[in-house]
Amino acid sequence: MENILNKSSAMNRIEELKIVMNALMNRYAERVPDVKKIIGDLVRENAIQNASEISNDHIAFRTMGVPHLGIASLEKIFLYYGYTKKDHYSFEAKKLDAYWYASPSDEFPRIFISELRVKDLSPASQQIIHSYTDEVKSDPVDHLNMNDPHAVGEFLHTSLWRVPLKSDYVSLLAESEYAAWVIYNRYYLNHYTISVHYLKEGFNTLHAFNEFLERNNIKLNDAGGKIKVSPDGLLLQSSTVAQLIEATFAGGEKNTIAGSYVEFAERKVLPQFANIPKEERKREHLREGFEANNADKIFESTFTSQINKSK
Repeated sequence: MENILNKSSAMNRIEELKIVMNALMNRYAERVPDVKKIIGDLVRENAIQNASEISNDHIAFRTMGVPHLGIASLEKIFLYYGYTKKDHYSFEAKKLDAYWYASPSDEFPRIFISELRVKDLSPASQQIIHSYTDEVKSDPVDHLNMNDPHAVGEFLHTSLWRVPLKSDYVSLLAESEYAAWVIYNRYYLNHYTISVHYLKEGFNTLHAFNEFLERNNIKLNDAGGKIKVSPDGLLLQSSTVAQLIEATFAGGEKNTIAGSYVEFAERKVLPQFANIPKEERKREHLREGFEANNADKIFESTFTSQINKSK
């Protein structure tokens, strides 16, 4: 009886996770016009018939490493829905830590959560950040009803602190573009990732896919090269330059700032599975995890150096 109940509970969690993911993706697609454009271009070029044929490799969140927030808070949501915490990554120059999380089944994307090491910033930047995040007196995830996936989806689009002043945003931008992005965008989905290796011939390598993107006037992040390659050559990644959004700061001041972007990944077959026919390949046959050097440059998709270059 206990096994039956556990299986039923796991199935319920899967259904609830679908609702959370749909809430995330629907809002994200509204905020990032490149999503619908890329899907429309793929349909027009007969690469796919509809969006359901696209496999989402991973989604990513950015957080602040402060009390009651950061990775330790946000990960609770996904661990509850069956995700498994995996490798740690450190980004010294950008003052970031990150983990990735394996999904409970292949129908869901991997998750990548990063956090800013706020204590490593200048006293002035720390003071600005804490003037907002100190409004959070306890871990907000602890107050969530995880059995209500609609509430969880809403939480991931909820402001955790007051709307920042434009002057504070600009000050943070000068030291940490990541900090500036989070202070305004909060937990909004930073990006989702199209798995190009599952697409049809002509679109299923990152080189070919990037050519498709550029002939359709999609601007790519060229930090570290347009294609970021892991040392083993089995994980290739690229990304768009973040879409610009009109931000309304405290007091009604407006400014155009970086929003979210789209990433693209090609995971190659692991050498020991090279003889498995393409149609029989599953996630476990492909290169897994992430690569710190790749991710370091992907972060720059929201940086002004990329945005100004693409104008």
